[in-house]
Amino acid sequence: MLNHPTIDKLKSMRLNGMATALIEQNQSSTADELSFEERLGLLVDYEWTSRENSRLKNRLKKAKLRHAATFEDIDFQHPRGLDRSVVSRLGSSQWIKSGDNLLIIGPTGIGKSWLACALAHKACFNGLTALYLRVPRLFQDLAVARGDGRFDKVLASLAKTDLLVLDDWGLNAFEPNHRRDLLEILEERHGRRSTIVTSQLPVDHWHEIIGEPTIADAILDRLVHNAHRINLNGESLRKTRPRA
Repeated sequence: MLNHPTIDKLKSMRLNGMATALIEQNQSSTADELSFEERLGLLVDYEWTSRENSRLKNRLKKAKLRHAATFEDIDFQHPRGLDRSVVSRLGSSQWIKSGDNLLIIGPTGIGKSWLACALAHKACFNGLTALYLRVPRLFQDLAVARGDGRFDKVLASLAKTDLLVLDDWGLNAFEPNHRRDLLEILEERHGRRSTIVTSQLPVDHWHEIIGEPTIADAILDRLVHNAHRINLNGESLRKTRPRA
């Protein structure tokens, strides 16, 4: 027989996982074979798993990943210079906890964005927060935020995100306000949070695309010097399959 008052109390305390597990136990013909400690342990495990799944779902929603990419589905068969051992180490997310960055460089269609999203998804799975942004969209959002008074709030949010994915870096030359905003973001994150940058441009060309040598030096100092690098090459994956 179901103990309705107990279940109601569990739900009122937001222990919905335990409430569901208790209902399942009471409907099971084998639950009576378990000890009190065993049944309690199962209730706690169910609640813990339920909360972890909810937190993961929330982190993934906030990450706004461009691709439904998972670490387990990364393609190592296509010849593009992707080292399985390097990616495996990155999958631990320890580099994020250390505040390191990651640069993914390669031609269009080689799977840079997909790989970045897969690593961000893995970071969320490992309990970290992430956010995906295309660089052109980032600058647009910052301009709007400056106009409506949310600029400081947006910067604070970017500063505390564990992993920031900046996709399509260097598609256009940076404007003066772009340089200043980017430097402020990276300064707040340097050594404390991690950033993934994907770009078609080799790193040697970034100084030129940023412009203003003094600011470019400062940006690259905070972004490149503590960064892991993945250099991809080869034929576009879009010609061979729908997913990178």
